[in-house]
Amino acid sequence: MYPTLSLYIDGEFIEAGRDAQDVVNPATREVVGRLPLASPADLDRALAAAERAFRRWKTSSPMERSAILRRVAVLTRERHEEIARHITLDQGKVLAEARAEVLGCADHADWHAEECRRIYGRVIPSRDPAVRQFVVREPVGVCAAFTPWNFPFNQAIRKIVAAIGAGCTLILKGPEDSPSAVVALARLFHDAGLPPGVLNIVWGVPAQVSEHLIASPVVRKISFTGSVPVGKRLAALAGAQMKRVTMELGGHAPVVVCEDADLDAACEVITRMKLRNAGQVCVAPTRFYVQRGVYAAMVDRLVARFEAIRVGDGLAPDSDMGPLAHERRVTEMQGFVDDARRSGGTVLTGGRAPRDGGYFFAPTLVGGLRDDARLMTQEPFGPIAPLASFDTLDEVIARANGLPFGLAAYAFTQNVRSAHRLASELEAGMVNLNHAGMALPETPFGGIKDSGIGSEGGSETFDGYLVTKFVTQV
Repeated sequence: MYPTLSLYIDGEFIEAGRDAQDVVNPATREVVGRLPLASPADLDRALAAAERAFRRWKTSSPMERSAILRRVAVLTRERHEEIARHITLDQGKVLAEARAEVLGCADHADWHAEECRRIYGRVIPSRDPAVRQFVVREPVGVCAAFTPWNFPFNQAIRKIVAAIGAGCTLILKGPEDSPSAVVALARLFHDAGLPPGVLNIVWGVPAQVSEHLIASPVVRKISFTGSVPVGKRLAALAGAQMKRVTMELGGHAPVVVCEDADLDAACEVITRMKLRNAGQVCVAPTRFYVQRGVYAAMVDRLVARFEAIRVGDGLAPDSDMGPLAHERRVTEMQGFVDDARRSGGTVLTGGRAPRDGGYFFAPTLVGGLRDDARLMTQEPFGPIAPLASFDTLDEVIARANGLPFGLAAYAFTQNVRSAHRLASELEAGMVNLNHAGMALPETPFGGIKDSGIGSEGGSETFDGYLVTKFVTQV
């Protein structure tokens, strides 16, 4: 039932005659598909196609771009069930989460369809009445995008709709481990009538593909979602040629739970956000700071909720959490647990692979760690989190801001003054107070410090794909 995988270059789906790699179901370790990999000649063909298509697409009507994006939204809703099942097969997340990912992305296509009709310039009043001064926004050119395996449909479509809506053309390298969603996106845009060459999809050895595309003078903008080390490497390659970048990189999101918080509501949000996609979420809460007076009560609530989570195959109707995406992620989780024990921490629940077969790991909580322990300083990117107590807001804000990351943060308090301080002083691109409300099409998504450059979504969504031109005329 898994789809045939392909490259998509210049409006053509290309399947055979290339090196290929296996695609594995992380719940069963079974091979479900074979993914063709692009040769250097394929990459050059994609560059030529994108460059050729840009000559027309950059002057296309916003109404044409909008109509195509709206059609993609319609087709996404029509095909969401099949796309979601394939995401569960190659990425592992439970089917309900895969459905939500795909359906939510239809909203992104709809929203960008509206906003791309509103890319405005402005007139600047002149000091000389004989002079006209105005500013226009123009598409930057051919873009290269690189997207991760944890939300394969969501992370790819965000970049596609922004680039295409701005009038750019795009070469996208999706995740080789969970490729079906990106192939489905190519089919959606193809069937929606997108002209050949405006969108191109390639696969391959990540470092080889990224270096080839970034080095090309054809490419004028780079967009990447992934780890901090890889993002810094790609940004350096792009910076050497003065190419624009948008970088959405990793985090290590603090959670501050004050004594006056609604503990049950906080537990519900924390558990849901932490264990979504088996914890493989860049904005997942990952460092839990609980004020001392409610620490024991919060531990009891969180342990009970974590232990109630049913871990299993994402296609099984009774599974609450699926497997990790790779076997190496299981090894990484066990490494965090072993280091926590060596550092004097206590495993409060979980701490092991609960079953044989797939890449499963139990929801895990660890208490009693120092702030310099590995789990407190490195993003685990899995279903494991440390709990620590604090006494004052001054103390916890300093501890929360003590790492070089700044993607997301969470805080729970019913005190208005405390909420204002936390919103103002937590160093993060996105701060959630008493709920989780990120990643909507109309809101900006991005980080600060080592967690990235630029934003996707919101009124900022097209900024990275447009250049500003000032015109003065007599």
